[in-house]
Amino acid sequence: MTAGPPTPQIDTSKPHPARVYDWLLGGKDNYPVDQAVGQKLPPEARGNAARNRAFMHRASAWLARQGIDQFLDVGTGIPTSPNLHQIVQAITPAARIVYADNDPIVLRHAEALLVGSPEGATDYIHADVRKPELILDHARRLLDFRRPVALSLIALMHFLPDDQDPYGITRTLVDALPSGSYLVLSHGTADQHPELRAETESAYEKGAITLRMRSHSEVEPFFGGLDLVEPGLVPAAEWYREEPAPENERSGFYVGVARVR
Repeated sequence: MTAGPPTPQIDTSKPHPARVYDWLLGGKDNYPVDQAVGQKLPPEARGNAARNRAFMHRASAWLARQGIDQFLDVGTGIPTSPNLHQIVQAITPAARIVYADNDPIVLRHAEALLVGSPEGATDYIHADVRKPELILDHARRLLDFRRPVALSLIALMHFLPDDQDPYGITRTLVDALPSGSYLVLSHGTADQHPELRAETESAYEKGAITLRMRSHSEVEPFFGGLDLVEPGLVPAAEWYREEPAPENERSGFYVGVARVR
């Protein structure tokens, strides 16, 4: 594993989305500033985070069973076990995974926790999704972009406001992938929890974290030009491929998996 150039020190005076998410999942790699944001969120936020995480597990496992053995996970977050590489390498031991995140605390954990199987490989880059070319340049050191790659953008793009061109950034990453690759994306929404929108946005705003929840029609363009696999773009609790979805579970995330033509 290569860590790249030295990274900045962890700033414990400001909350970070990855650490807030870790707190929501019951993790311990967060600080009082992160906990303060999490505690201001509606109680449903923890269940939504867990359902989103479960979607990542299901989607990654399904892709591995389809023969995908290369993954680029941008916005990795704290590597809570089981992480993506553990899911896919349990199915395909030789799978290769590249992680990227802009929180220095993730780098601190990378060497200890993002360890792949003996047959496969994992790598990590400290980088921001707003610099997609940097991420792609690094990923090409480990991944073969002549063969299909699964690009994972989990609970990430809702932290990019419209003026930072989240759709264009996603397109830059997707356009680098060969035919037969996949985009796996989850995105925060208030469509199924409209009564919680103000409380959620206020909690992040007080933590100086930009949050741009989007509607179904606003999330659809992230998959423009791609072929969504069944069940399509749906709430996280409804994305199942190999077993029935549970009934009457709401979600704060839209999710989808789409194939690159």
